[in-house]
Amino acid sequence: MSDPGSQSRPARKRLTVLSGPSGVGKSTVVAHLRRENPEVWLSVSVTTRRPRPGERDGVQYYFVTDEEFDRLVADDQLLEWAQFAGNRYGTPRGPVEERLRAGVPVLLEIELQGARQIRESMPDALHVFLAPPSWEELVRRLTRRGTESEEVVQRRLEVARIELAAEKEFDTTLVNTSVREVCEELLALITAPEV
Repeated sequence: MSDPGSQSRPARKRLTVLSGPSGVGKSTVVAHLRRENPEVWLSVSVTTRRPRPGERDGVQYYFVTDEEFDRLVADDQLLEWAQFAGNRYGTPRGPVEERLRAGVPVLLEIELQGARQIRESMPDALHVFLAPPSWEELVRRLTRRGTESEEVVQRRLEVARIELAAEKEFDTTLVNTSVREVCEELLALITAPEV
């Protein structure tokens, strides 16, 4: 059933949620997609974790204190938030809702817990699971980063097993064997007309 007022306002673009285990290459895929397709708006998450080398506030993440994050949660300014590897991450509500109202395609790159919250709050969102070619490749990607301690890597691997088991909760799965090919597939999903 169509909305009688839909012809007088811009077509509403669907929100696309990209999730998958840590180390699968979500950030690499998203960076490539945005370079080639700047019309797709990527929500920048807030996090309580420290910046990694080369990361800039407001670009990869908004880096906030625990107190600032608490205030965002208390004021209902986050669409979703989750704790992961000892830090908290969240999606600012206002910018996402503003872009969707304007008809801009919106992409969220978030962890499983956050994706589940979006499924509840925005059921029309398209949920895409990014899977590794194999478990061995995921282990290789996580251990070669060199930015985290062995203990953190082991925790990430434990969480990755749980995240991989949640694949069936998603609308579709893309296997990250080639960044270019995955980006093409993801863009096709993002720009496909809603049914």
